[in-house]
Amino acid sequence: MSSAFDLIVLGAGPGGYIAAIRAAQLGMKVACIDAWRNAQGGPAPGGTCTNVGCIPSKALLQSSEHFEQAGHAFAAHGIGVSGLSIDVPTMQQRKALVVQQNNEGILYLFKKNKVTFFHGRGMLKGGSGTEGWQVAVTGKDGEQTLVGKQILLATGSVPRSLPGLEFDEKQVLSNDGALSIDAVPKTLGVIGAGVIGLEMGSVWRRLGAQVTLLEAQPEFLAAADAQVAKEALKQFTRQGLTIHLGARITATKAGKSGVTVEWTDNKGVAQILKVDKLIVSVGRKPNTDGLGAEVVGLTLDARGFIAVDADCRTNLPGIWAVGDVVRGPMLAHKAEEEGSAVAERIAGQKPHVDFNTVPWVIYTAPEIAWVGQTEQQLKAAGRDYKVGSFPFMANGRARALGDTTGFVKMLADAKTDEILGVHIIGPMASELIAEAAVAMEFKASSEDIARICHAHPTLSESLKEAALGVAGRTLNF
Repeated sequence: MSSAFDLIVLGAGPGGYIAAIRAAQLGMKVACIDAWRNAQGGPAPGGTCTNVGCIPSKALLQSSEHFEQAGHAFAAHGIGVSGLSIDVPTMQQRKALVVQQNNEGILYLFKKNKVTFFHGRGMLKGGSGTEGWQVAVTGKDGEQTLVGKQILLATGSVPRSLPGLEFDEKQVLSNDGALSIDAVPKTLGVIGAGVIGLEMGSVWRRLGAQVTLLEAQPEFLAAADAQVAKEALKQFTRQGLTIHLGARITATKAGKSGVTVEWTDNKGVAQILKVDKLIVSVGRKPNTDGLGAEVVGLTLDARGFIAVDADCRTNLPGIWAVGDVVRGPMLAHKAEEEGSAVAERIAGQKPHVDFNTVPWVIYTAPEIAWVGQTEQQLKAAGRDYKVGSFPFMANGRARALGDTTGFVKMLADAKTDEILGVHIIGPMASELIAEAAVAMEFKASSEDIARICHAHPTLSESLKEAALGVAGRTLNF
């Protein structure tokens, strides 16, 4: 087998594997290198997203939601449940199967598209943009060297730990350990009330844990629309999550009986939290250790991200980078779009990725999703805008589902009526936000959405009603 390729991709996460497949579709000879291993030591492509992120967390969220529904919502449907219990090992087995199916799916796609897959760790070794770049692959069979005309770095990110409190994945947990708990803890602490903290906190709260979240920021979900964040905080608190904002961690200690966290509240008062297990979700950092950046002269920025231009080109000719390892939101779908775009640029096409229309989702209950700008961003920019909103309690499908929490909110330019942002908290927000993203990509106005016929009864009618609300003519509220 020849070791020379048109494109070598380091990393088979969402950005890497999509880029490899798209490049192969465009006629390139492609290799993809990835070191993730499954429980048996075999290849497990898909990166953090598939193995310890997006996919397994959604599996556990689904299982825990079924449990909570059976215990608290089925009775209203005339369904009686007695002796309700949770078998955590079985739940974890189901999660593992879902992950395995995704791993195998990616390997199948590589084979289908004639992408050569190397299971091992890749490292930039030398070369140049004219002669080809050398990449060393270290796997179970030793080291081999590949040569690529183009290189794509898609090595993702890793969780940040707290100083002096490293992850042991037994008591002090990263997202990996949080997804692998084998029994419901009595008490669970979470440092960080962002996406990971809220999703994992929700899973174990539903299953019976007493969950406390400590968030350093004075505002809850500061990146979301303030009205959505306010509603979310109310709903999560009502569910039983204890959330402290403006919390400053002063000391931590892990022992045989659990983890102790010393912290000060937003008034400066010293507090102590003792929990059986502690999830630390204080952000992620780019995974560039051992990549060989210093060997080839690859530029990293002050925070350790690979420096790229708007088209994901690095400072070295023929080397590109995408996903969590570069600037921009750390989102799987953002990485996918960048990966596909890089493959097309190498092939001479002119794709684009608009960060303004990248949707954000938090898969809690209620779900939270948004795309575009928030009210606070528009106010800060001094832009005149109009607001339309519609509550799910006035939506017939939401009533039938038994989930009327939340609302849809649409922001549009006061003069042109162009949609500037859509914010949703409520049932299936993760699915509903796609219509808003499509509309914004085509520079649609709120009137465009308002005049489109939406099927009845559907949750999507709430988006139409919010659009009608921009013009002050909501029909069902």
